[in-house]
Amino acid sequence: MRASILWCALVACHGAGGRDPGDDTEPGGDAGGGGDIDGSGADEFAVVLAAGDIASSDPFDADTAALVAARPGTVLVLGDNAYSDGAFDEFMAFYEPTWGAFKDRTRPVPGNHDYRTTNAAGYFKYFGEAAGDPSKGYYSYDLGNWHLIALNTNGEDACDRIACGAGSAQEQWLRADLAASTKPCTLAYWHHPRWSSGSHGSDVTVDALWRALHEGGVEIALVGHDHDYERMQPIDGDGALDEATGLVEIVVGTGGRDLRGFDDPPLALTAKRDGETWGVLQLKLFADRAEYEFVPIAGQTFTDTGVITCH
Repeated sequence: MRASILWCALVACHGAGGRDPGDDTEPGGDAGGGGDIDGSGADEFAVVLAAGDIASSDPFDADTAALVAARPGTVLVLGDNAYSDGAFDEFMAFYEPTWGAFKDRTRPVPGNHDYRTTNAAGYFKYFGEAAGDPSKGYYSYDLGNWHLIALNTNGEDACDRIACGAGSAQEQWLRADLAASTKPCTLAYWHHPRWSSGSHGSDVTVDALWRALHEGGVEIALVGHDHDYERMQPIDGDGALDEATGLVEIVVGTGGRDLRGFDDPPLALTAKRDGETWGVLQLKLFADRAEYEFVPIAGQTFTDTGVITCH
C-alpha cells in the first residue's frame, strides 16, 4: 500500500493557509515559498513548483511528491493529474496519497485524461474552488509581483469541450485579463503544448491562446501532455525566435506517469530536452525575472537551470 506523505507538514509542506495565493510572498520569510535575502526587499521572490501527468499506479508520483514536500511554494499541476480517466476515485486512490498532501497550496489545470470523466467532474470535485468555475476551468491570480493565468485546453482533442480558438469566450477572457493586469511579469499554464518535439507534438489548436499571450507580453508558458521535459527558446506568435518579447514555453510532463522519450529530432527552437527523468520545475519569481531549475527525483541527475527576464 502506498503511504501518504504525512511527514511533509514537518518539512515545509505549508501553503497559503487559506489565503489567496496573491498574498504568498512575504519579505524575510518562507511562508509562501519566498524570501528576502538581505532584508531590503530587493531580492524578494515567490516560488512555484510545477509538473503535469502525475498520479497513477506507477510509483514515481511518490518520488516527485517527495521533491515538493521538501520545498515551500505554490504548486501548479499541469493536467492529467489522476490516471487514467480523472475519476474522483482515481484522485483518491492515486493523487491523494502523494500530491494530495499539497492540495491546500495547489492551483490546478485539467488535462485530457481529467476530461475522460464527463465534464471533468472528478477533477472539479477533488480540487473544489481552487479549480475555478467548472463550466470554464480557467482563472487567474497574482503571486507576489507576478500575474498567473490558468487556462483550460481540456479534451482528447485540445479544446473540444471548452473552446479556446480565436473569438471564443476563453480567448476573449484571456485578452481582457491580460489588459487588466498591473503586474510587471506574467506566467501562464495549461496542458497541451503549442510547441513540442515529444510524442504528441506541437498543437495548433491552442494557437489563438498563444498569440494572445504573446501580444499581451507574457514571459513564461508551462505545459504538460508530452511525458518529457523540453524548454524552448523565446517564441513569438508566429513560431519564430523572439529574444525581445517572446514566450519561453517549458513542457514539464514529468510528474510521475511513464516517460516516453523522443522519436523525433528537436524543434529548431528547442533549447534543452530530456525524456528519461522524472521531476518538478521550480521557479523563483522575482520582480524582474524568474530563476528556473528542473529538480530530478532521487537517483536521477538531469537538470536545467537559467534565468528568464521580464519584458
